[in-house]
Amino acid sequence: MKKFVFYSLLFIIVSILHSQKPLASEIAKSKAADSFDLSQYEGKVIYLDFWASWCVPCRKSFPWMNQLQQKHEDKDLVIVAINLDKKKSLADAFLLENPANFNIVYDPKGQLAKKFGIKGMPSSVIFDRNGKAVKAHTGFFVKKIDQYEQEIQNTLNIAKK
Repeated sequence: MKKFVFYSLLFIIVSILHSQKPLASEIAKSKAADSFDLSQYEGKVIYLDFWASWCVPCRKSFPWMNQLQQKHEDKDLVIVAINLDKKKSLADAFLLENPANFNIVYDPKGQLAKKFGIKGMPSSVIFDRNGKAVKAHTGFFVKKIDQYEQEIQNTLNIAKK
């Protein structure tokens, strides 16, 4: 009887975990690369991040970007993370382990990465309120978080021309 109960509970748990789907909020925030346009964020500071599921530093950057979005969303900061995996399922699995409270764009063909001259993972570009790229970084280093945040804060403090 104990084995039956154990296996029944195990089956239920596995069934629940297997049937989980992305949250509606995640789907609503996901876009395809061909529909992405920076001008939709006119007047806002944009932190544009390029990432992939296999990228170890990306796993460290996501919690920080979540905190950053929460801290500065009322100050017109928008974070957009562009995924470069060839298979969307890899990105979806990554996002189940590393949830994002910011916009995700899928770019399996690397169109946006080419457009912005991305050389490594992760890479980020900060755009001012006028849509001008003001800072760029390749890699994500925990010891540089203060520097990244200062660059974003400085950009947020500059008024739109």
